[in-house]
Amino acid sequence: MTDNNTTETALSSDATQVRAQKLAILRDKVGDVYPAHFHRTLTNAELAEKYKNLEADVETQDIVTVAGRVYSSRNSGMFMDIHDASGKVQIFSHKDTTPEDARALLSLIDIGDIVGVTGVVRRTKRGELTINAQSIIMLTKSLLPMPEKWHGLSDIELRYRKRHLDIMTNEESKLRFQQRSKIVSGIRRFMENDGFMEVETPMLQAIYGGATAEPFKTHHNTLKLDMYLRIAPELYLKRTLVSGLTDKVFEINRNFRNEGVSTRHNPEFTMMECYWAYADYEDMMDLVERMFQTLALSIHGSTEFKFQDKELSFKGPFNRVSMPDAVKQATGIDFLSIKTDEEARAAAQAAGFEVEKDWTWGECLAFIFEEKVEPTLIQPSHVTHFPKDISPFAKEVPGEPRLVERFETYCNTWELGNAFSELNDPEEQRRRMVEQLEQAHARGEKDKQLDDEFLDAMDQGMPPAGGLGIGVDRLVMLLTDSPSIRDVILFPARRAKAD
Repeated sequence: MTDNNTTETALSSDATQVRAQKLAILRDKVGDVYPAHFHRTLTNAELAEKYKNLEADVETQDIVTVAGRVYSSRNSGMFMDIHDASGKVQIFSHKDTTPEDARALLSLIDIGDIVGVTGVVRRTKRGELTINAQSIIMLTKSLLPMPEKWHGLSDIELRYRKRHLDIMTNEESKLRFQQRSKIVSGIRRFMENDGFMEVETPMLQAIYGGATAEPFKTHHNTLKLDMYLRIAPELYLKRTLVSGLTDKVFEINRNFRNEGVSTRHNPEFTMMECYWAYADYEDMMDLVERMFQTLALSIHGSTEFKFQDKELSFKGPFNRVSMPDAVKQATGIDFLSIKTDEEARAAAQAAGFEVEKDWTWGECLAFIFEEKVEPTLIQPSHVTHFPKDISPFAKEVPGEPRLVERFETYCNTWELGNAFSELNDPEEQRRRMVEQLEQAHARGEKDKQLDDEFLDAMDQGMPPAGGLGIGVDRLVMLLTDSPSIRDVILFPARRAKAD
């Protein structure tokens, strides 16, 4: 793909300087090179659909106006392909059909420029839908050369840093973000159709909570108050259940955690979090399965699809296994028969696991699960019955007070969702939050505070409920066959550009 650089004026050999010189010539010849007003009659996709039955070597009498970015130019601009967001169309400019003043513009048009074209619709002998140009208008002169379309951006970091060029030259990237939009809107439609009400909760909070994570800190000048970007919306969403505004509430939210960056972690990420009064964690398992199946059908037309080298199935019901049973199957250690923290640490060490000297029974169980079971969870699975030690907001499993009614949904070894039968006993909630606060302070988290306003709302009485959080970015990764979270976030966090 090369630029057509032939003009009546001698131009520089530097591509960027050439474009600047052409811009000066255009300003002199046509005046406004970035006009504010231009209206097309059809998108390129609408044009293709309208004339899909037009036979080869047939010219209509229809005059249309289209616009788009020039992606290729052949025969000194006689043939151009212009692309809008919906597709491409070929433009034909010939002395028999195109006025001289329009053809005079061709030598000043470069790959990457945005033009508007009015002309007659025809289909060539080779079957290419084409517009015989009657007028050509420069809408935007591009001052930088485009990357070679057929190779795109080979530097992966440059693709993330200059996403506009990545999408411009990579159809896979463009499709991925179109699919992401479809997935997010699909989640919203699913929740609304299921009777959930969408709300918006603060992203800027005086007290952060709802999860265990390092927050981003800022300062509000007028209020003279340190504030935090939210790490989770949970404590606000639960207040809507207390209020009686709705029995089924959800938010598609942006969360911010000042932690590591990896192929599965970005400091700014999207979650769908919901709470359902008079439901429990088993209802949430059913909801996850119905949602995932709906999304897979929307994107792939099937509940079966491929991720990298794996064949995945989102057809329910998903496999369900308790964490103690999963660990027993993988290692032979029966944690339910172990009574004390000391016995749990000794059993873990005897099996070859290195555990900290102060770890509890639940922390040992969770660690061994992460080490031995998580890497085996390829097909969608619900892992249930988590230790209460690591689940401060969930209700206890009847008859087993060390475990809670919590599950996490896994696929491709990744955690995709986390859900509880929510704790609504205000005294127990306060006790657990105070204990969590003391542990945070012991770890050096001096900014961590007790959210008395949330606890006051809980004292008012929250109905029994199921709660669920879904990691939208990871779900999009699976559904779009994307190995890195940065592939599905338009503008991911990056290190500072090197000098």
